[in-house]
Amino acid sequence: MKFKVAFIGAGSIGFTRRLLTDLMSVPEFRGELDIWFMDINPRNLDMVTQLCQRDLDENGVDCKIHATLNRRDALRDAKYVICCARIGLLDAFKLDVEIPLKYGVDQCVGDTLCIGGIMYGQRGIAQILDFCKDMREVSRPDVLFLNYSNPNAMLTWAANHYGKIPTIGLCHGVQGGEHQIAEVLGIPREELDFICAGINHQTWYIQIKHKGRLISGDELLAAYEADTLIAPGEKVRVDMLRRFGCYSTESNGHLSEYLAWYRKRPDEIKDWISDHSWSGGETGGYLRVCLEGRNWFETDFPNWLKEPAKRYDGSQRSEEHGSHIIEGLETGRRYRGCFNVVNNNCITNLAEDCIVEVPCYVDGNGISVPRVGDLPLGCAAVCAQSVWVQRLAVEAAVRGDVKLLKQAALMDPLTGAVCNPPEVWQMVDEMLIAQEEWLPQYTEAIAAAKERFAKGGLLPTKDDYRGAVRVPVKTVEEMATNKKKATANAAASAK
Repeated sequence: MKFKVAFIGAGSIGFTRRLLTDLMSVPEFRGELDIWFMDINPRNLDMVTQLCQRDLDENGVDCKIHATLNRRDALRDAKYVICCARIGLLDAFKLDVEIPLKYGVDQCVGDTLCIGGIMYGQRGIAQILDFCKDMREVSRPDVLFLNYSNPNAMLTWAANHYGKIPTIGLCHGVQGGEHQIAEVLGIPREELDFICAGINHQTWYIQIKHKGRLISGDELLAAYEADTLIAPGEKVRVDMLRRFGCYSTESNGHLSEYLAWYRKRPDEIKDWISDHSWSGGETGGYLRVCLEGRNWFETDFPNWLKEPAKRYDGSQRSEEHGSHIIEGLETGRRYRGCFNVVNNNCITNLAEDCIVEVPCYVDGNGISVPRVGDLPLGCAAVCAQSVWVQRLAVEAAVRGDVKLLKQAALMDPLTGAVCNPPEVWQMVDEMLIAQEEWLPQYTEAIAAAKERFAKGGLLPTKDDYRGAVRVPVKTVEEMATNKKKATANAAASAK
């Protein structure tokens, strides 16, 4: 059973350590896997490798992690490649959030859709296609690419259609929503059966059953409206349930930026978000916790080595799909989960070539994708608008076509609701210039954008605008007042 698993972007402490723990929770894999970590940041790579090797050693697993800065070495002869990379790191992510604010586009996350997600996709796709080229050349012929990086649908789309590598996009939004729905209904999660389908971060619970009894959208809405603990932090999700009849997988803040209605007027944004956590809709909330997590990990790392090692007895296995997919393919054990795959008429009222997030089965025969059929019409309409943004953004990134890139931004629901066409064109130019080092496919377009900016006569922007609800980044000293929370945040936010 010996085979190689390569982690690209292994410096992502949260995902890498969690996923390795998941893999080592499969008894057949202990001591049988050839584990390679690759990252471009030598310090992070070294820290994560130390932590994970300590976990292996203290669990008595005879495995030596190979850490490298050379991607082709990591990918050579790999059977499974797990991608956790953030292209441009937090420097580029900050630009995805800060520049759009000057034009009035207030994002909570900015890593999936909206202008931030579109630009993140331009950086990511350029690299994903390089990853795929290397896999075609040096990995096993049957290599499977498991992509955790965002924008998940765009990168998975590019890898399958243009990278020519079988790729599955993975996310944990569906599982999180299932637990929340169970809590609101007051029913144990294991007694509920869900069918959830759509596109990544816009997936819908289109069927919920309790011991065979169908729970209607009206019944679920009544449960949320009666809830005093969870519902106040999910105003956008509850409103979408009220108007479209299905609950959405994604957190309140995430969902709010994928739609045209909830974040377009600064004075109304506060009506739709909550301050229970960054995911409630805080301006740049995910950027803040990522910055705090990085700063805390780098400062507090020596103490992490003193804490108990992860346990490989299965008790700390997460709900991430990656290890279950590999386990199913290698051992034949059946697993059901929602994966991001090429549609191929699974959802019959979305484009056949787009990436959908749907229920799948894994066993020794491979990955099977049952046919879902039509989404409810309103839900399909919401997804279809986003699919067109994704299609334009993917084609723009692959071709280096700045016109398609600007069209993608203009068609994006929130960006188009806030900005007029001249503002979108200027904003994209400004973001291209600022992110030049990560966008090799746009060399000519960036040179032209620089010329336009040099001529002056630019549209006015709000350079000092900080967003409707901005929370300052905590200092290390401030985080030290609650070390447990700071450590949990650092482990959860790094991808």
